[in-house]
Amino acid sequence: MGAVEYRERLTTPGWYWLVGVTFGTTGFLALGLWFDRWVALGAAAASIVVIGVALALFGRTQIFVDRHGLRVGPHSIEWQWVGHVSELDAERTSALLGAESEPAALVVQRPWLQRAVLVEIDDAADPHPYWLISTRHPRQLATAIASARTTVAS
Repeated sequence: MGAVEYRERLTTPGWYWLVGVTFGTTGFLALGLWFDRWVALGAAAASIVVIGVALALFGRTQIFVDRHGLRVGPHSIEWQWVGHVSELDAERTSALLGAESEPAALVVQRPWLQRAVLVEIDDAADPHPYWLISTRHPRQLATAIASARTTVAS
């Protein structure tokens, strides 16, 4: 991998973690009414661990833009196949995730992110007409993609 022009990790927000801990705590209180407190504590601890692992895995997706191409999680594409890039607001992102969605599109979406970037794919052999990528910084990501693509093309 060359020099990274843009990097973002789609981390799970803190309030999701708070909800997970709250869920485990209320589980302890509810189970404590019916079972021995150690059983309730064990079940609550297990649920907090399972929720924590799920949130950690869900928030580990990374976006990289470098001289070789665009990489989003396990997906990657070289610059020669990247077409037009659009920064999307929350309304347009919602439309592309709903009524205007393309079933063949590659979508990397996180429910806590309302904005995205649309990357058109210029490869007839690729089954995905575009990539829809959730991001906290759509303008910076779109600019980095356009800049890296232009730099490599010249």
